[in-house]
This record gives sequence, C-alpha cells and structure tokens, in this order.
Amino acid sequence: MTKGDSNQPVVSVIVVNYRGADDTITCLHALTSELDYPRLDIICVDNASGGDDVRRIRAAVPGTRIVESGANLGFAGGCNLGARHAKGTVLAFLNNDARPHRNWARAAVSVLRAEPRVAAVASKVLDWDGESADFVDAGLTWFGMGYKRHAGTRLAELDPAEHEVAKDVLFGTGSAMFVRAGAFAELGGFDERFFMFYEDVDLGWRLNLRGWRVRYVPASIAYHRHHATMAELDAPDTGRETFLLERNALAAMYKNLSAETLARALPAALALTARRATARGELDPTRLDLQRGVGPIETDPVPVPRSALAGLLAMDQFVELLPGLAESRAVEQAARVRTDADLVPLLRKALEPAYPLPRYLAAHDVLAEAFGIEDAFGRRRRVLVLTGDALTERMAGPAIRAWNIASVLAAEHEVRLVTVNPVADPPPAPFQVSAARRRDLAEPVEWAEVVILQGHVLEMAPALKKQHQHKLVVCDLYDPMHLELLEQGKDAADDRRAADLIGVTRVLDAQLERGDFFLCASERQRHFWLGHLAALGRLSPRLYDADPTTQSLLAVVPFGLSEQAPQRTGPGLRATLNISETDHVVLWAGGVYSWFDPLTLVRAIDRLRERRGDVRLVFLGMRHPNPEVTEMSIGAQTARLADSLGLTDKHVFFNEHWVPYGERQNWLLDADCGVTTHFEHVETTFAFRTRVLDYLWAGLPIVTTDGDAMADLVRTERLGVVVPAEDVDALAEALEKSLYDTEFAAACVERIRQVAERYTWPRVLEPLVEFCRDPRPAADRLPGVDHLAPADPLRGKELLRRDLGLMREYLTEGGPRELIRRVGGRALRLARGRLGGRRTGDE
Repeated sequence: MTKGDSNQPVVSVIVVNYRGADDTITCLHALTSELDYPRLDIICVDNASGGDDVRRIRAAVPGTRIVESGANLGFAGGCNLGARHAKGTVLAFLNNDARPHRNWARAAVSVLRAEPRVAAVASKVLDWDGESADFVDAGLTWFGMGYKRHAGTRLAELDPAEHEVAKDVLFGTGSAMFVRAGAFAELGGFDERFFMFYEDVDLGWRLNLRGWRVRYVPASIAYHRHHATMAELDAPDTGRETFLLERNALAAMYKNLSAETLARALPAALALTARRATARGELDPTRLDLQRGVGPIETDPVPVPRSALAGLLAMDQFVELLPGLAESRAVEQAARVRTDADLVPLLRKALEPAYPLPRYLAAHDVLAEAFGIEDAFGRRRRVLVLTGDALTERMAGPAIRAWNIASVLAAEHEVRLVTVNPVADPPPAPFQVSAARRRDLAEPVEWAEVVILQGHVLEMAPALKKQHQHKLVVCDLYDPMHLELLEQGKDAADDRRAADLIGVTRVLDAQLERGDFFLCASERQRHFWLGHLAALGRLSPRLYDADPTTQSLLAVVPFGLSEQAPQRTGPGLRATLNISETDHVVLWAGGVYSWFDPLTLVRAIDRLRERRGDVRLVFLGMRHPNPEVTEMSIGAQTARLADSLGLTDKHVFFNEHWVPYGERQNWLLDADCGVTTHFEHVETTFAFRTRVLDYLWAGLPIVTTDGDAMADLVRTERLGVVVPAEDVDALAEALEKSLYDTEFAAACVERIRQVAERYTWPRVLEPLVEFCRDPRPAADRLPGVDHLAPADPLRGKELLRRDLGLMREYLTEGGPRELIRRVGGRALRLARGRLGGRRTGDE
C-alpha cells in the first residue's frame, strides 16, 4: 500500500515468514500502525510454511500483500521473491521477529536521498527491550565470517561513539536494512545458495567492492528478538546452523576476495574450518596417529558429534557449490573497483579468531603466520597511466606530466606508464615503462584498477569507453585540444579544419561522458570544463547531491616542478651556443607553436639590442620530440624574421633539437630571465603554459604576455612583468627591467622561491593522490543507480487537466493547424509504440 507525500520514495518492506505467524503478525501490525512513513508497500513472503500461517496473517493484517512461495527458499530466496514483487525504489528487509521504531524508515531514506553514493542503510538493531546491542557495527574475519560487533552488550556499557555515530560498514544485518532497488537488482539480490546466514554479509561486501557505500544510521532503529524464529525450528545441537555458517563463510570469501588474497586465505581457511570442527567436537587429534604406538586393532566407527560433522560437511558442500560459485566469482571480480586493502578498515579486526577454543586459537595463530594472512590484504593498487606522447630523454609537456604522475603515484601503488606513441626510449624509472600499439592495450587495461589517460588515448582503448565498463577512469584535461586546434589548424583546408575540430571535440566529449574523475590545470580551465560537463548532462542532480562543490569530480592539478632545486650536471646554453658569461640571456623554454607569438619577441630583442648590445635570446627547442606533432609554420617564420634582422646566432639563437628533459636545468641555470609571449585569443584564455614552471624552478624572473592563467600568477605574486599582446615596446622595456634592474630581479627571485614550493609535483598532484587512495566511480556511474523518487504518472482528472492545458497552449501558439499537427504527431508516436510492442511480442 502507498499513501501520501509523493516527494518521498516508495519503500517496499519485505518480511519473510516461515512457520512464525505470531511473530510475523506482530511485526506487520507495527509496520502498519506505528511506523511514521507516508509511502509504504508492505509485502509478506510466506516460505511454504504449511498449516494456517497464510490464513492467520491475511485475517490479522488484511492490507498486507502476501506472496506465497511454492517451496522454502530460505531467507535469501524469500527476500528475493519479495523484491521481485516490490513497487518501491527502496527495499527494506525486516525480520519477522523484529519491530521498527517509529522513525526507522524516515531516517534511512533521508540518508539515501542526501548521499547518492550510499546504496544501503544498516539500521541500528537493539534487543526487544532496547537495552542491549544486536547490530551497531559490522566485522569480518579473514576467513569470511561476518559478525555483529558488540552484539549482546548492554548499551550502558558501550562507548556512545560505538553506536550513536553514523559510519560506513561492510554490511548491514538482514534483520533490518534498506537497499536501493536498482542496486539490489544490479547485483542479482541476495545469493540464494546461502539460504540463510551471511547472505547480508555477501551483499554488503559486493556493494562495497563495486564502489557503493553501506552506511550505519543510528537514527534508523529496529528491535529484534534474536533468532526467535530459528529457535522455534531448530536447536544448536543439530549442527544445521553451524553447517550453514561454515559453508557460507567459505562461499563468501571465495566469491569476493581478489585472486592474490584468496591464494593465501583459502587454504588457511579450509584448514581452520577443519580445526574448528575437531575443537568443537573435542575429537582426539592423535587417535589415528601411529606415533602413539601400535595397540590392538580397532575398526569400530568413531562417534563424531554433530558440531564437528557440521564443519566437515560444510567443506564438502562448498566443493559441490564451486562450479556455480566460480561463475559468480568471475562476475564479481570483473565488476569490482575496490581492492581488498581498501576494505580492511571496514573489516574492523580481520584477525579476530571468532571462537574461544584453546586448540582452535593455537591453530589460528599458526595458520595466520604460515600463510602471511596479515600481509595478504595489503596488496598495492594497480594504476595505469596512458599517454600518447613520446617517452624519451627529450619529452614534451604531456609526457612530462604523465611521467611525474606515474612517479608520484608509484610511492603508494603499483604503476605502469604506457605510451601509444611509436617513439619510446625512456630514461630509467622506479616504475614500469613501455610502449604499446592499439592491439596491445587490452592487457595493461585489464591489469589496471585505475586508468589515467591523456589526449586521444581513450579512442585507442574502446573497451574503456563502454558505460558499463567497471574500470575507474581518470581523464587529464589539462590540454584543451580543441581550442589549440582552432589556432593550429589555420593553414589547413577549410573543410579539413572543420572536420578535424569536430573529431577532436568528439574525443573530448567521450572522455567527459566516461570519466570518474577529471584533472585540469587552472581555475579558468575548471570553469570551462564545468560548462562542458553541464552541456553534456553530466552535472546531474545525482552528481550535484553527492558533492555540490564538484571538487570530487573535477580537480585543479596544475603542471608541476621538481622538489629538488636544479643542480648543474653538464654544459648549458652558454657553452653549447658560445654565449659569453657576461651576456644577458632571455630563455624561451618550450616549443614554438602557432598559438604563441615569438615574432613580437624577436622584434623586441631587435629593439632592445640597440641600447643593450649584450642581450641574447635562446629558443630551447624548435623541433618537437614527438614525430606525430606536425611542424608549424610559426617556427619557420620566426627563423626568417631573425635572419632578416641580422639577429640569428648573434642576438637570437635557435636550438634545433630539444634539450633532454634530465639536462634542461643546465640551460635554465645559464639564463637570466624566462619569457613566453602569445596572441590574444580563446586558446590563451584557457591555456596553462607548462614550461613556464621551469622558470619558477630555476628562479628566473618571468616576462609574459597578458591573458592566461600564468599571467595572473605573475601579476598577483609579482614574479616578473606582464605585458599587452603584440606590444613590441612594452615587451622590450619589460625584458630590460628583468635583465638589467638587479634590485627588481632579486625581489622577483625571492618571491619565486616561495611560490615555487606550491607547484612541486607532490603538492599539485595531491587531488589525484587522494582519489587513488580511495577511488570510487562517479556518483552517476555506480552500478544500478536509479531515481529514488520519480514523479507519479498522471491519472484521471490530473491527466485530463494536463491535456486540456496543452490544447489551449497549442491553439494560442498556432491556432487549429498547430493543434492538429501536435495531436496527430502524438497519436502517431503512440501507434508506433504499440506496433513496436506487438512486433517484439511476435518475435
């Protein structure tokens, strides 16, 4: 039943009954008369109880929907059957021997609505009188046994922080919990092979592995007669409960642990299961040991208590389940985005032995030590950094950035840096570096848990583009390629230029639609990319609700510089180009591209040399190290201009090939001033001049054209001089001031030293480092994500009022013809829909 307040999601409460009509009726009465929630859909699943249970429940609580199962499906199967009949976007599971607090549902739903990354709410479960804890926290042993921490402890004896504070947990107890219906369906619900016990552990474990959170909410309270129903149907000495607990623990760990962890944990867990069995049954472990000596031959059966038999049969049935479990394991491992190490905090005390039996405890310690269990959950995360740039001694900006990303992340994770560029002859690195063709990318992509990519690389790994792909993808957007192309492609034919721009924009669209986390280089870029994300529909209510600041989606990560001050290791520009030690050197530290303005710079040097004959301008590298980057005409124009003014090799020097990245400091240390000049256009507005960071690193006063983020920094921090675009006189004066005014230059150098500390690679990469420490899918990419409170469809008078309002609007806009056109179009769409439905049915 549902009632009132359409702004709240419908909550389907599922109660499973098996020969417990009295408890079930009490529970359903509490749901229908005591619970304060406006939109409830109450379902009672009867698990083939027999007798008069269904008749009694229907008579006592006539408003409840009763779903009758043809067989006893257990708690797991019964809940799944109820979920298939549910109308709600939120599923609530409540044991039939439990009753909800008045605020049970409201408190849980408020968290699900406020926190889109939370898939399930674990209620605070107390004993029937509300005096002792039943569930206030979850724990998991390394051998797969989930347990309720502090269960049975009186609340008065518990630290309030243990039960009054909301927290993330590995799982909620099936006796009282809430799950998003979409996420529950995506995971296939509870694993019905568990029948009962640990199906809730397994579900929470799987949700966490897929990036969802399970949240303990202390305001969502239920009261539970622990095992009341089970006590009516079974007794501890039968061994049945022990059998299910032992078997299901093995099944849960087999499905959900990574291959590396499972290889250590499963053999130890099986051995420990056997020791628990013999310890519980107090079996003599030396009974068949020949070392005790040879006595009379005994062949009589050895009595084995049910408590011991339960463990042995559990291992046997675990083996029976293995073929099906292996299929489930493949699904879970392919879908996981979290490592075992990520979940260690949620295990609470993974090395908890769980049973206080002396022989068992001794074996636990031996096995944990022998199999290295404590270290098994500490595997480092696998991070793949993909670049399209050349990785050589001479690297351009994208390669330098990818290299430093890999270097910083390698301190905490297992990192591979892979380039799809044919040029790959990298320097030594503390991480694996390789080149790959498109067809070779499948292996490193499959290996990785987080993929960080640049440029066009996503197009070369089409499997990553699929929206259902579970890999976490970080897109480095520091280079707005489409804005560069507007300037770079000016020499191309008009149609080719337009087609290239469309292609590059599609590449960027694909990244923005697929990524879980994005990097940009400045606040200007951040605003630009937020606009692009909004235009593509990624700034959805769900993403906004998860983080209104969007910082967890799009972070500013500028280009960086080395933590180590530059140290001379060889000859620099003066020795290489035969420039005197007394000459004053202006250094252009990057490449020469179409969006730059080296022509005004050369003219300014020509103007300045008339009064400062010892001024020298050096271009660090003219030919790009990546052969896939086409030569741009601006480089040739610059050389021709210097020749025509008689400056080449006198006042202007061109280093044809780029200086090796590891040797650039020798050239920087020989300079007196760093310069970058550009035209005034949209590329400038959103660019981040990466090589200018080298000026900060080397402590060089900076002269830059206005209009970009770096100019803002130079102006705000007084690191040099900012000049208008294409102003030869202003540029010449700025260079003269930076080169020859020693007091001004010294002040710039002092401030540069302070600012440079903010731009070291470890500092600028902090947002990425934090993401990789706790990576999760973006809120709109979580598996099974769905709307919690969709609008109710219009019916009856409301539908009629809507249609009459539309008719009036159409008549006002365009008269009878517009009305006929609109109504006819709608009728055609409806007819096509019905025809399509019939065609599908016929097929």
